[in-house]
Amino acid sequence: MRENKKKQGMLLGNLILFCAMAPCAAPYALGSEMDEDGVRRLPAASGVRGGLVVHIGCGDRRLTAGLRAGEGYLVHGLDTDSANVEKARKYIRTKGLYGTVSVDTFDGKRLPYADNLVNLIVAEDLGDVSMDEATRVLAPLGVAVIGGKKTVKPWPEDIDEWTHYLHDATGNPVASDSVVGPPRRMQWTGGPRWARQHDHLASLTAMVSSGGRVFYIMDEGSRASILLPSKWTLVARDAFNGAILWKRPIETWVAHLFAFKSGPAYLPRRLVAVTDRVYVTLGRPCAGERIGRDVGQHDPDLSGNGRRWRSVSP
Repeated sequence: MRENKKKQGMLLGNLILFCAMAPCAAPYALGSEMDEDGVRRLPAASGVRGGLVVHIGCGDRRLTAGLRAGEGYLVHGLDTDSANVEKARKYIRTKGLYGTVSVDTFDGKRLPYADNLVNLIVAEDLGDVSMDEATRVLAPLGVAVIGGKKTVKPWPEDIDEWTHYLHDATGNPVASDSVVGPPRRMQWTGGPRWARQHDHLASLTAMVSSGGRVFYIMDEGSRASILLPSKWTLVARDAFNGAILWKRPIETWVAHLFAFKSGPAYLPRRLVAVTDRVYVTLGRPCAGERIGRDVGQHDPDLSGNGRRWRSVSP
């Protein structure tokens, strides 16, 4: 009986993996008939909530520009025809989007990205780009919508998450990640380039990761002088390409003139990310919040000690 259950579990696991990689119907068919609202809805409808979006074949410049569905999206269009690229650039400039949306030529075969970098690939036809190449550049949980079909890249078993200050709720700072190792290349960089000061509290006081996202609390106050007011901010970035997904201001965090650089020992413990939620104390009676909207207040330990948490979900 136990052996049968084990085999059933293995079969179910293989079936789930197959379903994750198998193509299914996309929420919208691509093409010139798609209106602007349909284009803007495509990223969210595909399940991608921010990050790097790649449009292969940017001859339809309207689609390339429209794929920037919100502040958390960066869009890069690719085309083998330099004339199409020039037309797309002119159109993007007229929309005031150039920078967050950009286009370039490529050789039609190899995508110019590092492994595990892109969150969403959109194309009517991959042309000479193989599906293996598209999968290579997709980040775990990334999506490819090709010719109206959706494919999701599964999360690999050898990549772990760091949901608490000391890895997880057990407090044992050892991950089960077998991919991490000595740096071999730069995956991405992001600002601010400098911390505020080296003789007072560190600008970065807490950081965790979950679901392919990195969450951290940073003092984004002026670098001109540490005596100027602090600007504590909760920031969410895509872990694989560094795109800023959203920011949430923190009214009260800690005195930034604290003399010990690491700050109070409790600070990094006040940020936790689990599955699709982030929990953080924001210096006031806090609410539970999905990323973008409140979902209610709660006291996690029911002790009545007044310590409440705000939760947000990616």
